[in-house]
Amino acid sequence: MVKSAKAGSSAKNYTLNPQKNTHLISLNPDYLVFSPFKNPEANTSLLIYLHGSGGGFAPLERIGWQANALLSGIDKFGKESCYVVVPQCFQKTKSGEKSTWEPSDLNLLLDELLKKFPIDSNRVYLTGNSMGGYGCWAWGGRNPERFAAIAPIVGGIGPHGPRDISPDISRWSRNLVKVPIYAFAGGKDRVVPADRSEKMIAEIRNAGGKLAKLKIYPEGGHNVRQQVYNSKEFYDWMFSYSRTKVKTPN
Repeated sequence: MVKSAKAGSSAKNYTLNPQKNTHLISLNPDYLVFSPFKNPEANTSLLIYLHGSGGGFAPLERIGWQANALLSGIDKFGKESCYVVVPQCFQKTKSGEKSTWEPSDLNLLLDELLKKFPIDSNRVYLTGNSMGGYGCWAWGGRNPERFAAIAPIVGGIGPHGPRDISPDISRWSRNLVKVPIYAFAGGKDRVVPADRSEKMIAEIRNAGGKLAKLKIYPEGGHNVRQQVYNSKEFYDWMFSYSRTKVKTPN
């Protein structure tokens, strides 16, 4: 059990239905769930956090500590309580190949979460760091209808590492036109250059999207996640959206 920064809140370990496990490509069937601090029985929102590539080596509980910044931010800035879920992408697929976040795996997880917990399906939010940022683009780009808002942080845009560019980005961009997107990058990031995020946001805007924006921390490197998750602006932006209430800028 992982103790969060919020007093009295701990993550519980759950396991996907065994019938679904046989269909997984790279997802650990075990995942962590931080329950809402208040009114856990109420129909509430869900925030999913996707870790970076180093998380594939780590124990699941250690990845759970990364969610503390989110939990602290939600509490610090007075936002509604929500479920925070932390899945894990194994370093290798079942066939032994280098793995990354697979939307088909994550859809199985989200389907189970919506059945198991009192979650408002119109208020499902997605964020992730580095490889998890790529996971945000890939999952959101394939299944945009599932999310109220998406926030990729220092995210790549290809499945084979920071320098890779997926051939699917044009399709992702068209699909993400109506989804609120706030991407974040470090101006001095030497792992995943900021131009990865710039390219993706430009593609969405060129496709007609008006809800996509980007913030680059000029002096930031690959570790801007802490700055993002400790920002009131991040939570004000994200939780202002639901799938039934999308604000289109003029």
